[in-house]
Amino acid sequence: MKAVRFLGNHVVSVDEIPGPTYGPHDVLLQPLAVGVCGTDTHIVDGDFVSRPPMVLGHEICARVAEVGSAVTTLAVGDLVTVEPHIYDGTCIWCQLGKPHMCPNRLAPGVHLDGGMAELLVVPETIAYKLPADTPPHFGALTEPIACSVHAMDRLDARSGLPIAIFGAGPAGAILIALAKLAGLAPVVSIEMREQRRDLALRVGADIAIDPRDPNFDQVVKDTTAGNGFPYVVDAVGSSRILESAISIAARGANILLFGVARPDDVASVKPNEIYAKELTLLGTALNPFTHRRAANLLPSLPLSELHAGFFGLDDIEAALQAQRDGTFDKVFITPQEATR
Repeated sequence: MKAVRFLGNHVVSVDEIPGPTYGPHDVLLQPLAVGVCGTDTHIVDGDFVSRPPMVLGHEICARVAEVGSAVTTLAVGDLVTVEPHIYDGTCIWCQLGKPHMCPNRLAPGVHLDGGMAELLVVPETIAYKLPADTPPHFGALTEPIACSVHAMDRLDARSGLPIAIFGAGPAGAILIALAKLAGLAPVVSIEMREQRRDLALRVGADIAIDPRDPNFDQVVKDTTAGNGFPYVVDAVGSSRILESAISIAARGANILLFGVARPDDVASVKPNEIYAKELTLLGTALNPFTHRRAANLLPSLPLSELHAGFFGLDDIEAALQAQRDGTFDKVFITPQEATR
């Protein structure tokens, strides 16, 4: 089969490799749409640890091609979304109900072969059935939506209060839409790119502003009655944004770090400001037990507002560059000839 593989040392290759085999509890999938996200480019750039050589792609929507003899919940022809995490089940974090903290977690597209291939095998337990009429690229968005649902759980936000979200890329846009659904108001998007500010407004932001705007401080003051934001989200992953988030946070605010910063990125903060405002800094990792909830949300989110770019397996270099450049709101690999 044809597959996009990361070979290490910044090298991505389109290779012919043997098709996967499957066991009694597995399903053989034909990936239809696979999202390209910042994690993929971070892996290729060497910023994130992975296990090359391996097939890229962890945001996966696929069609079931074959099922193992012990599979009971899926049938050939079903449309599924894949939760890309396999946990050991024996560590203390798994046994405390926090499997996303599992130190032995394995992820298709990061540690194991992922979805940018003509075929993929996963355990039945991580393949979630979708309605047959779901557009495959919507199904592929289930994974980032699931991460965003967990983020909103962590933020523990109350309706009727304002929220500021830094970044309006695909993840930021999903968070904006979820904040709107949760009744937060106003929802303020802080984004430097005009194209992404437009996306923020399309998916539900009440205000979208460039942080370099000379009126930025006044907008924050007017929007929050001078109190600052009780909820602030960094959907980019940047020390600079963390510093800015603290500066616009209200007393008692929750600040959520959603975007994945480079491992060597370091912020300069004033501990006294965190103390005096009684701020809460929250991390949010992955999507523990939120994949089904995310799949249920697909019809309720304005996903059609994301201008999508579709690339075949042979066009992976162009797809990765489009993701880096923000040419499209969201980039997808389509391993099969007909995907949507």
